[in-house]
Amino acid sequence: MKIVIAAASGNVGRRAAQKVVQAGVETILLTRQPEKLADLAAQGATVKPISSDDPQGLIEVTQDADALFWVTPPKLDALSLRDWYIQTVMAGARAVRENSIKRVVNISSLGAGASEDLGTVTFVGTVESIFNQTLSNVLHLRPGYFMENFLGQVKFIEQDNAVYFPYASDHDIPWISTDDIGDEAAKYLLDDRWAGQWTRNLMGPENLTLPETTAIVSRVLNRSIEYVQVTVESIQQQLSLTGATPDVQRELGNLFGALGNPDGVYATARTPEAITPTTFEQFAIHKLLKHILA
Repeated sequence: MKIVIAAASGNVGRRAAQKVVQAGVETILLTRQPEKLADLAAQGATVKPISSDDPQGLIEVTQDADALFWVTPPKLDALSLRDWYIQTVMAGARAVRENSIKRVVNISSLGAGASEDLGTVTFVGTVESIFNQTLSNVLHLRPGYFMENFLGQVKFIEQDNAVYFPYASDHDIPWISTDDIGDEAAKYLLDDRWAGQWTRNLMGPENLTLPETTAIVSRVLNRSIEYVQVTVESIQQQLSLTGATPDVQRELGNLFGALGNPDGVYATARTPEAITPTTFEQFAIHKLLKHILA
C-alpha cells in the first residue's frame, strides 16, 4: 500500500503521517519544510518538497498511490483564500483523476459550504465538491475548533494571565484535538474496505465556552487565567502585521463571524460518531503546559 500525505508538516497531517508510518506502509510526505519531518524520514518515510498547488509535482509523486490525505494549508499572503483553496484542490483533484487514486481523505470543517460568506467554511465546501467530481472514493472529515488554536495564546497566558478570542462568553464550541483528527484520518487512509463519497463530523468529547476552557487552564497551571473577548477587527489588524492581504483579512473576518454565530455551524447537533476522545484538560496538561514550560 502506498499513501501520500499532503501538507504533512501541519498539526493534522503530521499526526496522520506518524500513524501511517508506524503501520509500515510506503509513505510519501509532501511539505514546503522538509526539515520538520526529518524524524519521520528516519523511520522510512519519503519526504518530498512539493507544494499543494504544484499540479505536475502532485501528479508525479502520486503515481501508483492507493490513498491521498488532503488538507488545504493556510496561506495568509494569498491574494484571496477563496482562490487559493480552489487553486490547490484543482491540483489535487487532477492528480486523483490522472492516477486513479482509489481513496481520498480530506480535512474539511463543520458546516462546510452551508452558505456564502463564511470564510474558509464556505471554501472547504467547494473543496469537497471538486474532489467528489473526481468520482473517487472520498471521505470528508468535518472537525470543530482545534484545541491547538490555544497554543497561539501562550505568550498572552505568560504575560497577561489571559487569553483573547472573538467569541461571546456564553458561546459553546466543539473543541477537538488535532491528534484525534489525524488518528481518524490515518484509520481511513489505511483501510481499503470503505467506498463512496461521504462526510463525518468530528466534535471532540464536549462543547465548552471560553470561560470554561480558561477555568480548566487555570486548574492545570494553578493560577487564574482570564478570558477576554476581543473584536474581529482587532484580530484583522494583527493579521495585517503578519502579512495577511486585505482580502484574506476580510475572509477570515467572515470566518470568525461564522464560528461565533450561536445559530451557526457550531450549533450542529452531536451524534455518537462525532465524539472523539481527547478532553480539553488532557490537551492542557500534555500540550499547552508543555509549551508554557518550554
